[in-house]
Amino acid sequence: MWKQFLSKLPRKSQKSDQDLQRNPDSGPNTPSLGSGRISAAKRASAAIFPASVIAGIEPLLPFKDVSSSEKMNLFISKLSLCCVVFDFTDPAKNIQEKELKRATLLELLEFVSENPPKFSEPAILASCKMCSINLFRVFPPHCRSRNTSSGENDNDDEPMFDPAWSHLQIVYDFLLKFVTSTSLEAKVAKKYINHSFILRIIDLFESEDPRERDCLKAILHRIYGKFMVHRPFIRKCISNVFYRFVFEVEKHNGIAELLEIFGSVITGFALPLKEEHKVFLWRALIPLHKPKSLGIYFQQLSYCVTQFIEKEPKLASSVIRGLLKYWAITNSQKEVMFLGELEEILEVINMTEFQKVMVPLFCRLRQCINSYHFQVAERALLLWNNDQILNLIAHNRQAILPIIFPALEANMQNHWNQAVLNLTLNVRKVLMEMDDALIMVCVSDYQEEQRKMNLVVKKRKEVWEHLETAASLQPIAGNTAVLVTH
Repeated sequence: MWKQFLSKLPRKSQKSDQDLQRNPDSGPNTPSLGSGRISAAKRASAAIFPASVIAGIEPLLPFKDVSSSEKMNLFISKLSLCCVVFDFTDPAKNIQEKELKRATLLELLEFVSENPPKFSEPAILASCKMCSINLFRVFPPHCRSRNTSSGENDNDDEPMFDPAWSHLQIVYDFLLKFVTSTSLEAKVAKKYINHSFILRIIDLFESEDPRERDCLKAILHRIYGKFMVHRPFIRKCISNVFYRFVFEVEKHNGIAELLEIFGSVITGFALPLKEEHKVFLWRALIPLHKPKSLGIYFQQLSYCVTQFIEKEPKLASSVIRGLLKYWAITNSQKEVMFLGELEEILEVINMTEFQKVMVPLFCRLRQCINSYHFQVAERALLLWNNDQILNLIAHNRQAILPIIFPALEANMQNHWNQAVLNLTLNVRKVLMEMDDALIMVCVSDYQEEQRKMNLVVKKRKEVWEHLETAASLQPIAGNTAVLVTH
């Protein structure tokens, strides 16, 4: 792009331009430049940035060569210089121009990092414009989303890295330093770091490049902390991303990073929790347990849910009901994750909330104990190793033991896995020590139930034998259906 501008200059300047191209080392940080090179650089900047020349500021000058009063104008000129975007799909294209821009970006990053004077409003505008031009882009439609499969099997897919990262990383570092700088007044900057700017930042979380998502996470978190006026809007935008992910597309690369941001946000919620925050828990966080790709962001999601319960313990029963609603019956790996999160919740739940959900909860645990997938059965039985959970069971054993005991007996008789059998014996022993008399009643009830089931099976078998016998005695005539025994 810059060569196109240079080609429009008068013919007498071509020699100087060629000298500049032959000596790329003579960049903006070189203290002594030949007169031909300086002239060419000035002509180039004049052709591209006429406003800078009118102001008398040469964007290729280093900051140390101008007075303090002129540094902010030079800062704006350098920002304008970096608004040119290059094509990085062809590494051999615009090599010198890319190096010049990269050197200028490093200068800007160093300037912002060294506690500069208070940023003027034009400087804030120019900074936001430069970041917008370089960062905000639409990802190609063929861009693969890493959430397209079940989550835990995505490790074989290598992430896609942006070829322009050598420049993008510096722009992200610049934006982070700019937002966190004490020289930036939030009252002035909020006009330019506005809702539109924040929404485009959140859109970038779709990036395939994990390095970019990490940078975005840090920047959005800092924006949330510095611009209090934008906090409700940021929460709303993140909620909308979650809603669309759960109920529409189930494809998004930045769910884990957005949940990390929200994890730190939840810790700052004041008590009692606002209704808005509870709605976010019920309508966004709990449904996030539904997608197949849960494994990618499960750790962050579990942390957010636990933070809510620690803030307001009354939410525990609602969260458990939500887990039971979205329980992954046909996905064993998700069941194991659910059981892990359930253990964390039961460690902090109070007795009142536990009693509200203990019956449906242990009916589900009974099915997990009898699961033929050994990891699910094993994880469910390991809950009895937790002293806090054992205490909850002990105080409500009259309701819980009759639910759980038949599952333990069924495991002892039928389960194929030796580790599950050993854990089942251990749990049965713990329950015997907890209340021997109640266990004897459960054993008697279980034996009676088994006797009734055996009678039902026997009666059903007799009925079928009677039907088979009757069918064999019927004469075959016409198209009469015949029951054939094997």
